[in-house]
Amino acid sequence: AVGMAVALALLVLLAADAGVSEKNPLLNICMDAKHHKHEPGPEGKLHHQCSPWKDSACCTANTSSEAHKDQSNLYNFNWNHCGVMPPQCKRHFIQDTCLYECSPNLGPWINQVDSSWRRERILHVPLCKEDCTEWWRDCKDALTCKENWHKGWNWATGTNRCPWGSMCRPFSKVFPRPKDLCEKIWSNSYKYSPKHRGSGLCIQMWFDPAQGNPNVAVAKYYAWKKRSSPAQVENVAPERDHAARALPWSVLALLPPALVLL
Repeated sequence: AVGMAVALALLVLLAADAGVSEKNPLLNICMDAKHHKHEPGPEGKLHHQCSPWKDSACCTANTSSEAHKDQSNLYNFNWNHCGVMPPQCKRHFIQDTCLYECSPNLGPWINQVDSSWRRERILHVPLCKEDCTEWWRDCKDALTCKENWHKGWNWATGTNRCPWGSMCRPFSKVFPRPKDLCEKIWSNSYKYSPKHRGSGLCIQMWFDPAQGNPNVAVAKYYAWKKRSSPAQVENVAPERDHAARALPWSVLALLPPALVLL
């Protein structure tokens, strides 16, 4: 009985250790994209709205500063393509940029892409209900001419302009619901989540760093979920996942045969 108890304790410890190793491939990483660092690390001088990520960031201070400009050098993208974007709306796009450029907690949603300016992108990040709703509420009267801002612009002048024949309309007409805005504007980078901030089940664009980064726990949960579904994992990060999924078998190899067969 004592031997069995010791073996079970060993199993718990080994499994816990394997679990930590297993989660690493999708956690605390930066995507392979235009301005991202290779690995997250402290950045003491992140600018204004990007500052919540200063303890562990995938962006540099310069990137965080550029994210706040009307005509940013990051992508030569002009927020004011249909007149000046209202400040209350623009701050959400700045926060969205900060999350994309700076967050080390998007690993479970990183996908490989064949693009001239990045090798990886995020897809279907579950954005908290409040983040989508407030973004839509503060932008509903702003104007735009396009539903998908990733593609289809007129770049003849070197910056994005509305394509020929398109009309500037209120966001509320282009994006009738918060879900439309969150999911369509960046080609499904985000997915509208019915979950609330603080639930541990959705990513927050906005958070108070004094309370810690809530997205760390969310990334851990979804990384664990993808561990339990190999088919999904293969779609997310196959090259990072192969070694991780082999770990539990090494744990089993160390256990007494009787325990393995239980």
